[in-house]
Formats: sequence, C-alpha cells, structure tokens
Amino acid sequence: MNHSLVASAALASVLAMGLLDTAQAQDPAKDKEKCYGIAKAGANDCANLSGSHSCAGQNKNAMAVDEWNYVAKGTCVKIGGKSLEEAKAALAAKKQS
Repeated sequence: MNHSLVASAALASVLAMGLLDTAQAQDPAKDKEKCYGIAKAGANDCANLSGSHSCAGQNKNAMAVDEWNYVAKGTCVKIGGKSLEEAKAALAAKKQS
C-alpha cells in the first residue's frame, strides 16, 4: 500500500475534524431562543406549531401565537413573546373557543 496516500488521508481526516469543531462552535442558534407570537407576516423563522406550513417566511398573519423568530436568549418575554409551552397553551385555548 502507498504510505504517502495513507498519510495524506489521515492528515485530511484530522483537518476535517478540526473544521467540524469550528463549525459547531459558531452555531448561530446557540445564544438564541425561539420566541412565539412576535413574527411579522412573511417573516417567521421556520415551521409553525399548528403545522399549516413548514418553511420560513410563510406565515400569513402578524403576531400569530404559533409563529416564531429566533431572539437573543432572555429577551423573548421582554419584547412580549411567549415560550414554547406558553404558545402551545395559547394555541390549545384558541382551538377550544
């Protein structure tokens, strides 16, 4: 077997592992939390709780309780948003009425 090929493959693997660690350390959601009920129409970050869509930017109503945006951790309540549990409870209450 070609020893230089083995050595090159090993070096490439080690370098790739280093890149993966760096990518995980720069996770943008790490210092953020989902905040429900604050998304403007067409400006949600991803799928909603009710399951009516599965992508960002698809909400039709502003400030819908089942829509969310990422915000800095600890700021959701300050800006009038809800946690996941609060949003689920509000959504369930809305369905019952």
